[in-house]
Amino acid sequence: MEKYEVIRSVHMDCPLCDKVHELEERKRISVVDIKGEEIHYEERYFFCSNADEEENEFMTGEMMNENLLNARNAYREKHGLLTSDDIVSIRESYGLSQVDLARLLGWGEATISRYESKAIQDEAYDTMLRMIKDNPLQAMEFLKKNSDKFNGLKRAEIRSKILEKLDSYGKEYLTRQALEGEYVYYDEPSDSNGFTLLNIDKLEAAISYIAEKVDALYKVKLMKMLWYTDALSYKRTGTAMTGMVYRHQPMGALPVGHYSLMNLENLNVQIEESFTNDSMVHIYPSKDISYDVLTVEYKKTLDDVIEKFGNYKTKDIVEYMHKEKAYIYTKQGEIIPFSLAKEIADF
Repeated sequence: MEKYEVIRSVHMDCPLCDKVHELEERKRISVVDIKGEEIHYEERYFFCSNADEEENEFMTGEMMNENLLNARNAYREKHGLLTSDDIVSIRESYGLSQVDLARLLGWGEATISRYESKAIQDEAYDTMLRMIKDNPLQAMEFLKKNSDKFNGLKRAEIRSKILEKLDSYGKEYLTRQALEGEYVYYDEPSDSNGFTLLNIDKLEAAISYIAEKVDALYKVKLMKMLWYTDALSYKRTGTAMTGMVYRHQPMGALPVGHYSLMNLENLNVQIEESFTNDSMVHIYPSKDISYDVLTVEYKKTLDDVIEKFGNYKTKDIVEYMHKEKAYIYTKQGEIIPFSLAKEIADF
């Protein structure tokens, strides 16, 4: 029997039975061939209970476009490419139109529009987008190189926006560089990173999202909740969420670069003294973090982990993880492969 989830019931004109009645809007995991590969993606459609079994579902034009975009983004994530949402986020962070960003990078005017809606960028174009993603200095270099593509007023406007981004980019960029430097050995999708490259934007958003819903969130507990988030994402979709790599440590899974992680400027991390005069790393929600990088599926995974472990004390979640096969089957200091994450119970 096909697995699906009912999203809602909608009273509307049904093109299958030509009647106005209640239709179910559903979603399911479907498979499509993209560039010779089978890609699993989320598909939405309407179901009519009055129609024949052979033809009892249909999609609107809007649904078809959204489903195609979901499929292409699933392909991108599998291959470590920026998704259409990532590209929109980069463009909006500079306050640029699709045409302006294309001109800034020296591309055809319709290129960004295609990448945000239907086309899949190749690695060379993906690399250029990543170059400006967290480095406004590189964006400024592109503006100098392609300044002839803008009139004086537009060029000054874009330069001003890049300078605004530069003002807030300093410390965060340096701490990101430090964290990314610890992941130079994990720069390809593999079992170590859950076939996902490190994504600091998703990581920061996930941490703040957890901190919003979990009181008294301290570092050790957070590290375990992040592992369970990535592990559950891998179990459900075949890819982790954040791209972090985790080692077997006495207190459970601990990500590579955890010290640099806690130094990220966009995180709200406070060092506090406990009753025993020990320093404790307390994580709070961040005011300026955007959750747009978290898909509905990612938020569902985070919510499930929060519901399961949100009220656990640190020692309880550590003890819980010590019983996981991912921990039992690895040794001190070893990388915990995500293939073992399939052994965890779905929440």
